[in-house]
Amino acid sequence: MSALDTGTAVGTDAAVDLARRIRLHAVRMVTPHGFGYLGQALSSAEQLAVLHTHWFRQGVDRFVCSPGHYVIAAYAVAREAGELTDTQLGEYGQDGADLEAIGTETSPAVDLTCGSLAQGLSGAAGFALADRLRGLEGSRRTFVLVSDGEMQEGQTWEAALFAGHHRLRDVVVLLDANDSQVDGPVSSITTIDPLVDKWASFGWYAEEVDGHDTAALRAALGRAIEDERPGVVVARTSTVHGLACLPEDADGHFIKLPAELAARALAELEDGDA
Repeated sequence: MSALDTGTAVGTDAAVDLARRIRLHAVRMVTPHGFGYLGQALSSAEQLAVLHTHWFRQGVDRFVCSPGHYVIAAYAVAREAGELTDTQLGEYGQDGADLEAIGTETSPAVDLTCGSLAQGLSGAAGFALADRLRGLEGSRRTFVLVSDGEMQEGQTWEAALFAGHHRLRDVVVLLDANDSQVDGPVSSITTIDPLVDKWASFGWYAEEVDGHDTAALRAALGRAIEDERPGVVVARTSTVHGLACLPEDADGHFIKLPAELAARALAELEDGDA
């Protein structure tokens, strides 16, 4: 995945517009199917937009997408960066297509995605430790997108403990806390809070922000990057954010998008291109 701008200052409005376009591409990808992992793109759009507008260095940094179904948002960013085509996005999730609905080791647009949940942070810690052993520590960062559902997985906390112990400061986590998983709200299934306190107790810089506030995200990511510890930004989000046409009770994990609703969603998001 590439940065959309490197070496120059970009205003927060650029991230806002990129977030809208991430949502637009995601709607276009799921429309032919009538359902899909749209909610994951809606909740993480600002996080990826801020990351790639302000912090991600093309050809230098790594991007790990731990929850494989979030790869739809990574594809959208890659399209904006010119790494993927509209044709490829149009074939998303179809048999034999380049772009799987759930990312695998062959998926483009990311340095690592694992399909199964909770493995991404382990991979990121491995990247950072390998850089240290090669004398490359501090030369590039490994950004990891993690879901709050993965906080129920033991492997996530083992990796967090490892990275904190070894002070792998080049690892920066964006934790999309959208309170949604296939079985229902995360908070109704397992109590995972207080997340900031837990990560901090494992030796991480940890901060919580409104995950749809681009200015807050930019500032928090900056603090996490500058700290001497690995960093995590807990982003509180919604799986229906940015699309007013969606019903409030839409199943955020796997949103149904019949033709009439898809048309309304596209019109709403395409209005920003006028």
